[in-house]
Amino acid sequence: MAIALLSTAVFVTVVVVIVTRSPGWGEFKAYFLDGEIFRDSFREILDAFWLNVKLFLTAEAFILPAALFVAVLRSLPGPVFFPIRALAIVYADLFRGLPTILVISLLGFGMPALGLSWVPISQFFWAVVALVLVYTAYVSEVYRSGIESVHPSQAAAARSLGLTHGQALRFVVLPQAVRRVIPPLLNDFIGLQKDTALVGTLGVVEAFRQAQIDQAATFNGTPYLVAATLFVAITIPLARFTDWLVARDRRRQQAGRLA
Repeated sequence: MAIALLSTAVFVTVVVVIVTRSPGWGEFKAYFLDGEIFRDSFREILDAFWLNVKLFLTAEAFILPAALFVAVLRSLPGPVFFPIRALAIVYADLFRGLPTILVISLLGFGMPALGLSWVPISQFFWAVVALVLVYTAYVSEVYRSGIESVHPSQAAAARSLGLTHGQALRFVVLPQAVRRVIPPLLNDFIGLQKDTALVGTLGVVEAFRQAQIDQAATFNGTPYLVAATLFVAITIPLARFTDWLVARDRRRQQAGRLA
């Protein structure tokens, strides 16, 4: 522990010395590390950041069940379900292949432009739809890997007890699969939280967009640091929580093998 702390302190000291003695440090500090601008813009950007949190929570509430539904469709057995499996595969491949910012732009600008009375024109609505479409494709693959990680003998044993395929999937396979994929699901949540900043392309004033507005007003990049600080304040605890879950799951597996 002492060696680790000492080596970390030495590394940080070397980095700080190199950065602060670089030729452009003065200009960098004035542009990105203005304390007064940081204080003045913090409140506005924090208020806008709650929209990022709202986007994240709203989208996640739809992503979790929708992704599980797509994963279950891909796991349906038999040739009769081939068209359904094919549609699920096409959906997952399509939206995993499209950049998120492109989907947001296509839906956010394209759908309201149709001029249909029954089509919502809310930018927030289409931002949520775009995030749900993209991340449902990613999360469905996480769920599918969890389903496939459950040994087929589990489902076979359930069927031998008289359960139907749906009952075996619901009561035997899915509980184990979901428990196994919680850590990678949390990693996707971290990515979703960061990607909420992309909705600023629609004109939605979230944290990054507000930082751009403040930067344009002050001709200073410190508001970007404020936005970065807020995102890091959310993502780092989630990342450490994910690491803790992974470590706990590893300990449980080791204990099970020893038993």
